[in-house]
Amino acid sequence: MNDFPFDIVGFDLDGTLLDTHGDLADALNHAMAKAGRPPVPHAETRDLIGGGSKKMLGRALDLTGGRPSDAEFGRLHAALLDHYSRNIANHTKPFPGAVAALDALQERGVRLAVVTNKYERFAREVLGTLGLAERFFVILGGDTLGPERSKPSPDLLIEMTERGGSANCAYVGDTTYDTQAARAAGMPCVAVRFGFCDREPEQLGADALIDHFDDLIPALASLSR
Repeated sequence: MNDFPFDIVGFDLDGTLLDTHGDLADALNHAMAKAGRPPVPHAETRDLIGGGSKKMLGRALDLTGGRPSDAEFGRLHAALLDHYSRNIANHTKPFPGAVAALDALQERGVRLAVVTNKYERFAREVLGTLGLAERFFVILGGDTLGPERSKPSPDLLIEMTERGGSANCAYVGDTTYDTQAARAAGMPCVAVRFGFCDREPEQLGADALIDHFDDLIPALASLSR
């Protein structure tokens, strides 16, 4: 009999399962060039990611002279998305140990989900390109239920439980968008220290912290609803 404490484990995508900052940085700098702004160094882009592409672009513009008009912002955001869609996995790869952790969970009978603020079509495309999409019974994006229901709202995580037919779930993320959504949905959350954390990891409000995906199974096993 499987005594693992969760039926479903959901994952954030950018900064949790996948290191996407290289491709996001390229797309962001494509938009910044169109705005006549200086590029953001790839390493610094990590600090701008979280909450979706509009927030990432807005943060970069705020740092380099302020936001333009709404119409210009929309044009720049469209350019960012177009570039990203055509170059979605040039640099992106799973974090070390991520695929093995997914294997270990599936061996325990756990169903896997992705719940991200990334647009659903991009989440599906990047996971498909990397050969990972079929592992997840559901992939929910920031636009799946509408932008007002993306994380830190709990709605996407509640949708995950409803589609999975079980409230016995845990979530894995890397930012306060993730931990706040999980807390509001009433489920435990594990945060990864190696992600695009918008606060110091100890300040994210997670129920457990891990330094490597090798630590995920023990961390989840120690938690319960």
